[in-house]
Parts: sequence; C-alpha cells; structure tokens
Amino acid sequence: MDLRIFTEPQQGATYDTLLTVAKATEDLGFDAFFRSDHYLRMGGGDGLPGPTDAWITLAGLARETKRIRLGTLMTAGTFRLPGVLAIQVAQVDQMSGGRVELGLGAGWFEEEHKAYGIPFPKEKFARLEEQLAIVTGLWATEVGKTFDFHGTYYDLTESPALPKPAQRKVPVLIGGHGATRTPRLAARYADEFNIPFASIEDSERQFGRVRAAAQEAGRDADDLTYSNALVACVGRDDQEVARRAAVIGREVDELRANGLAGSPAEVVDKIGRYAEIGSQRIYLQMLDLDDLDHLELISSQVQSQLA
Repeated sequence: MDLRIFTEPQQGATYDTLLTVAKATEDLGFDAFFRSDHYLRMGGGDGLPGPTDAWITLAGLARETKRIRLGTLMTAGTFRLPGVLAIQVAQVDQMSGGRVELGLGAGWFEEEHKAYGIPFPKEKFARLEEQLAIVTGLWATEVGKTFDFHGTYYDLTESPALPKPAQRKVPVLIGGHGATRTPRLAARYADEFNIPFASIEDSERQFGRVRAAAQEAGRDADDLTYSNALVACVGRDDQEVARRAAVIGREVDELRANGLAGSPAEVVDKIGRYAEIGSQRIYLQMLDLDDLDHLELISSQVQSQLA
C-alpha cells in the first residue's frame, strides 16, 4: 500500500509552506506529494495569503525534491487549454527528471470561476473527454510527426506535439463517483482510478464499475491502479486526535466514519480494509500544513506497519 500526501493549498498556504511539506514528505519516506487545483477557499476563513497555482507550484517542487512523485488531484479541465496543459506537464516532468503524474478532472467549483473570470461551460464532461484525447495524443505522437484533432470543442491542426515529457508515459489519473461515464473514461485513458472521500462499500462498488468498463473496452482491469483519497487525523491518544480535529474544524466521530482518524493502530486497520476491496494507494488529505509532527507520526507508526 503506497501512502501519498495530498494538500489543499487553496485553504491558505504559501509556496514556502508547500515546499516544507514536500521536503518532509520526501524525508519521511512517503511515495508522493500531490495538491489540489483550486483558486478559492472552501468554507469559512480568509484563505490568506491567497491561492497558489498547481503547476507553477509543482514546477518549483520539481527542482527542490529528488525522489517523490509529484501531481494533482485533480487539475481542473476548465482552467487550461489542453494543448497548453500538455506543454506545461511535459516541461514539469522534464524539470523533475520524470516524476510527474497528471490527475485531470472536468472542474466543478463554479464560485472560483466567477471570482477569477474563468469561463464555466455547461458541457464540462464532454470537454474533458476531448482534453484527455488531446493531451495523451500529443505526448504519444512520434517526434518528427504531427498531431491533428478535430472535435466539438477543440481543433488542432499539424501540431508538432512538442515538447515530450521525460517519462515514456506520464501516468494519468481519473477519478470520481459517476456510475457510467467516469468508469468508461477511466477505462480508455487512465493509468490510475481514484475515488475521493468514499466509504469502503462505495469504493468497492466504484472499483467494480471501473474494472467492468476496462474489460468491456478490451483492457486488463489489473492494468489500472486503484486508489482512495481520505482525510487523515491521527493521534497518539484521544486528546491528540481531538486537538487535530478541532484545528481543521471537524468532529472526531465524523472523521472516524468518513476518513482515517484515531490511533495509528485504528488507521492501519482501516487502511487494511480498503486494501481488502482492491485499493492499492491512499492519498492522505492533510489539512493542517503546519503540523509536521502529524506527518512524522503517520510515517513512523502507520506507514512503517503497512510496509
């Protein structure tokens, strides 16, 4: 079971804070550092000092880290044209020496689009399908050949399809709860399927849908990696768990039910139950980015047992 650190910088974080967390992620032996792609805080608070851009952040971290994988859960398809996104991700992959992964979603948070003047189209999922075809098609085009795409929303003619990523294939993550279109899209384009903030039962059901869609598409369902994203709130005792829950504005009972909360032994047990239904990787949503002791505790008393 891989453990990855997943951050939500739109809630209020500087690049320096993210760099500190990414370096701790690497030093403590976690597999990867991922971040969300949002420009507006969700819920209460002021969100100071303001948002950071996902791919600019990852470009910086690519030069400041050496081992960990770097990526997004999920890049919003509404934020970037697919040709531009393919260039950005390929360049960051080169900057990292081939450690980047692209999580790509349709985009959903209308308020942040209004706040920053970003168009919010109605037909987001159909656009996402074309975006995936374009980004992966550009990367797969042989050097010296050109790429063409003529869709409903995007039109590319004689693109040189450059630059290329450092990796032969940048892993693509697709995720969500949709029962029909999402599994079909994952079966066609994804290297990894991620379901965020879902119960064991809902995760098992959705993994089954994706596996079935892969088989229907003529693909081995085991070719995909199956993963979960879950909020983490771990403590050495009940008091520490309660303190960490209070800092992020959540209730302990709710976190125990819907996330990975409690003692290290409790969290290891719950992760084991996700593993039993096919989850191979957990993205630990860390909402208090100043609490590096939380990362150290998970590394020494949770990750060590899973290894």
